[in-house]
Amino acid sequence: MHNRLDGLCTRTPRMRTNMDLPQDEAATAADTQPSVRTALIVAGRVSVPASDVETFVAEAQATYPIAAANPGNVLISFCVEDAAAGTVTVLEQWASQEALDRHLAEPEVQALFAKWGPHMRNEVRKFDALNERDPRA
Repeated sequence: MHNRLDGLCTRTPRMRTNMDLPQDEAATAADTQPSVRTALIVAGRVSVPASDVETFVAEAQATYPIAAANPGNVLISFCVEDAAAGTVTVLEQWASQEALDRHLAEPEVQALFAKWGPHMRNEVRKFDALNERDPRA
């Protein structure tokens, strides 16, 4: 059964990267300026009771302005993957562990985890990403 929330994604604005350049320009930039910084990628799924998925996503999305105010936030997105099953895809990119730590220490983020932690299955993991480049190259 298709739900109006299935596939609904929103995210924070992000910093300009090589991905914002036309393909030829991005390939040139990537060839001449190899990425040496490590980004942190936080990605995976959370599952909440299906009857609560709309509330959970709204409350999670309420943390977007907090993330956007953090200069180390590149991307944060919560996307309802399957409303009937209560699954939400989480995708975040952070410039550093310190930036992620600042975000996780925010009172609103702490409150979100305190409220929903006991009611969700959290399959979100943190990854170190090195060698960023255009996937089309």
